[in-house]
Amino acid sequence: MALVGAVKLFFCLVLWLSCILSCSQGKQNFSEFPYPFIKRASWFSSSSSSSTGSTSSSGGNNAYDYIVVGGGTAGCPLAATLSQNFSVLLLERGGAPFSNANVSFLGNFHIALADISPTSASQAFVSTDGVINARARVLGGGTGINAGFYTRASSSFINKVGWDAKLVNESYPWVEKQIVHRPNLAPWQRAVRDSLLDVGVSPFNGFTYDHIYGTKIGGTIFDRFGRRHTAAELLASGNPQKLTVLVHATVQKIVFDTSGKQPKAVGVIFKDEKGEQHQALLVNRPRSEIILSTGAIATPQMLMLSGIGPKADLQKLKIPVVLDNEFVGKGMADNPMNSIFVPTKSPVQQSLIQTVGITKKGVYIEASSGFGQSSDSIHCHHGIVSAEIGQLSTIPPKQRTPEAIQAYIKRKRDLPHEAFKGGFILEKIATPISTGELRLINTNVDDNPSVTFNYFKHPYDLERCVEGIRMAMTIVQSEHVTNYTQLGKESVEKILNMSVSANVNFIPRHPNDTSSLEQFCKDTVITIWHYHGGCHVGKVVSPEHNVLGVQRLRIVDGSTFNESPGTNPQGTVLMMGRYMGVKILRDRLGRTAGI
Repeated sequence: MALVGAVKLFFCLVLWLSCILSCSQGKQNFSEFPYPFIKRASWFSSSSSSSTGSTSSSGGNNAYDYIVVGGGTAGCPLAATLSQNFSVLLLERGGAPFSNANVSFLGNFHIALADISPTSASQAFVSTDGVINARARVLGGGTGINAGFYTRASSSFINKVGWDAKLVNESYPWVEKQIVHRPNLAPWQRAVRDSLLDVGVSPFNGFTYDHIYGTKIGGTIFDRFGRRHTAAELLASGNPQKLTVLVHATVQKIVFDTSGKQPKAVGVIFKDEKGEQHQALLVNRPRSEIILSTGAIATPQMLMLSGIGPKADLQKLKIPVVLDNEFVGKGMADNPMNSIFVPTKSPVQQSLIQTVGITKKGVYIEASSGFGQSSDSIHCHHGIVSAEIGQLSTIPPKQRTPEAIQAYIKRKRDLPHEAFKGGFILEKIATPISTGELRLINTNVDDNPSVTFNYFKHPYDLERCVEGIRMAMTIVQSEHVTNYTQLGKESVEKILNMSVSANVNFIPRHPNDTSSLEQFCKDTVITIWHYHGGCHVGKVVSPEHNVLGVQRLRIVDGSTFNESPGTNPQGTVLMMGRYMGVKILRDRLGRTAGI
């Protein structure tokens, strides 16, 4: 009991320290930044009227060989790699993850996603489809708020995108040695693993990073103590003499020189945590570049705010047109996911994704369990994007007004702990054919754009979802799962009813949700944050990821993907940052660069 008390005291101290750090907006707190090259954006003292080559009193020369916009999953390894040989400025709109308990600890996974405050590591948005989603707003990007699962892409994906397989196979281990771990398999994950094999998702491939058909255990960025290791830790591999990382630096637009035949990127304008504007510039060299690594939502948004996009849309918002490109923001896709809730007789150990079934039908089966296991967690303000059973389940979607949400938050303190027992079977479509688009609502970079994914618009996507739900139901009723839940075999209708009640989105329900699997798929679709597209190769960028029609501007993130790689994309996006960094260095310096 004394040990338990000591552990609780330790976590209380960690949370208290996190609060103190997060409230210290006006002061540099060195425990918040373990690397000396990470600073608050207000450190940068240049103004928007500075010229190339000028200097500032505290920031030194304000011109850089590379300016990387977005310190996320790809941006951190990219900046670290480029800094081996060139000066790099990395700009991240969010804060540092290192002292944020909601980011750092597995047990707080759902709290980080549910935090809807302006300083949260995650920024919620709702697609026009009515599905609640999230964008990262923290150094480390999606690796700071996701479920941690790590896997590589299939060899066919690498071939399709045209990457150098040898360099790919060198870049994955560079990431894995620093932040990836082998998970301690949770009991719920073992039960789902054995059930997957029973229903024919075979062979069992054991623990592997590789993307191969069958059932496997993948890697994780959570260590054995439940501590998250984000892409921000890859910055430790950078050259501290050439790397500058600014947090709370919100880039508002890219600056172009339009005097030549083609527009040329010359710098960016960003605001700091105090709201003051600054301009960072590239050195005047032909191969210096601004690289957007802000993700599938922010990258097309940034291009349009900077004047690159569909001309008519830009003119409506009075944005000066730098380049008319109708394809910016088009082809947005998200992997639709549906979940089956499985109640258990006793509380279950919390686990995020560890076991995955990769089928030849284009359906992935994954599992999670044990959200909100502590009484403290139940009393937290989880907002509207909470991932737990009981969340707004008694309020019809159309009635989920801000007032209703506030009323729910007050009632939540009275929820019984038993409401949080159970696990989920997650069914996901691998390569959706249905696509949508992203459009600007206004010119405020802090606001979410309008995003449409058109889930299940193509009938083949819906057909695969139905097959996946049938497989998930077979797993739920399998001997391995029922032995684990100790509740016996429930009827299909009862399980679907519970799953419909537990699901949270803004899509109206229908009476036949439990009798028609097609309707169940449509009405209960949710996301697993694997959205991509908006800046596709051949339409917005070249095969080398240079933005078509302009000079010195490149994109390195998932906005260039036609499909989400692997069962979960973070491993490939991490690798992509390292890969593109080495490739850029070798193109400039020769084959030995970047080693």
